[in-house]
Amino acid sequence: MSSPSASLDVQSFLDRHPFSAFQWRIFALSFLVVLLDGFDTSAIGYIAPSLASEWGASKMALAPVLSAALFGLAAGALLAGPLADRLGRKRVLVGAVLVFGLGCLASAFSQNMPQLVGLRFVTGLGLGAAMPNAVTLMSEYCPSHRRATITNTMFCGFPLGAALGGFLAAWMIPHLGWRSVLVLGGIAPLALVLLMATLLPESARYMVAKKYATERIRAVLRRISESAAQARAFTLTEAGPAPVDGSGGGLALVLSPRYLVGSAMLWIAYFMGLVIFYAMINWMPILFREANVPPQTATVISALFALGGVGAIFFGWLMDRFNANLVIATGYALTAVSVYLIGQSLGSLAALVLTVLLGGTLMNTAQSSMPALAAAFYPTQGRATGIAWMLGLGRFGGIAGSFLVAELASRQLGFAQIFAVLAVPALIATVALLVKQVVHPHAADADRGAGAVAGH
Repeated sequence: MSSPSASLDVQSFLDRHPFSAFQWRIFALSFLVVLLDGFDTSAIGYIAPSLASEWGASKMALAPVLSAALFGLAAGALLAGPLADRLGRKRVLVGAVLVFGLGCLASAFSQNMPQLVGLRFVTGLGLGAAMPNAVTLMSEYCPSHRRATITNTMFCGFPLGAALGGFLAAWMIPHLGWRSVLVLGGIAPLALVLLMATLLPESARYMVAKKYATERIRAVLRRISESAAQARAFTLTEAGPAPVDGSGGGLALVLSPRYLVGSAMLWIAYFMGLVIFYAMINWMPILFREANVPPQTATVISALFALGGVGAIFFGWLMDRFNANLVIATGYALTAVSVYLIGQSLGSLAALVLTVLLGGTLMNTAQSSMPALAAAFYPTQGRATGIAWMLGLGRFGGIAGSFLVAELASRQLGFAQIFAVLAVPALIATVALLVKQVVHPHAADADRGAGAVAGH
């Protein structure tokens, strides 16, 4: 900084300085949000066999319970994205975690199926609002050359939370009952709310875009480096095409001609990925149990599918160095092969474990990389909405996946046939990202190029 009156570009500032303890704090809190999101989202799938036994519910009767949170997830994400672009990332994120904590805790005391369906919907509202804002806030504190790696690492919290839910459920349900899983899923987020309210900052990029007071922006950036103290003004460099003057932000930007095709392809790919994820995570324990796999073994094997998402760290590294669209498209293509192979592995427990872990690694790695891809695609004015709408519309894929397996089972399709059908959405996701690459050939690499500058 050459003089006290110099202006400071926020992204250049983040790129120049080492990843600070302050940024690691943001990472840790965002990671915990996503971890608990994964735990609460998947918890219902792990307790489904117990619900079927205790309440005498059929597979078709379980479908509304399994999908109720997904309707809430979709609604929460679709509403929270525009709200966060208007009101701020932190305010919406803290409120979202509070809602899903209270909803999950209340779900533990449900006395019948309609009550549980209603409370799972409320839980889903908070879950749906939390995820996109955690991703957005973290991505806006990342240096450009490490954004995909850091964001993907944070997003690994979701499959890890889902896997943790499976491992804990395998122990807790026999000893403490299925309600204990929901109690834990409610208390932990409420404790996190207290930490977030005091330790989590607002996004510096958002504050510049919304023309917050210079003193407030400076105070936040000084936590990263004292060199920010010399800045008298702040500017904002956007990766990729800047929004057209007068086009506004939020949903208007996401649906503008410049972004529409890319947005639609992101929605399709994420939708198809969640068809697979929720079909597998909700129904694998039941399908394995019906295939004469012992219940506790079935739960642990199913949890391996979610655990595979840690591979997203490697994909993040690849995305920071190569074309992100093609990296993720390759992941989805390999997912199609691996999901098909799960259906062919029932005769051998070792083969079943291996294919489930392989399928989970590939599928969750590709799916967990999508928010980073969306974060790089949109500018600050529409980033929260762009990510949230991809996640929100994608949740309908989760709803479809939950009902799809129930429908396939009712048509008497066998184990291998069901998994063959579940491989198809991965192929569709592959094609969607290839189309995005053709229409927006430079968007996946935009973070490494120059962008338009907004001033404050």
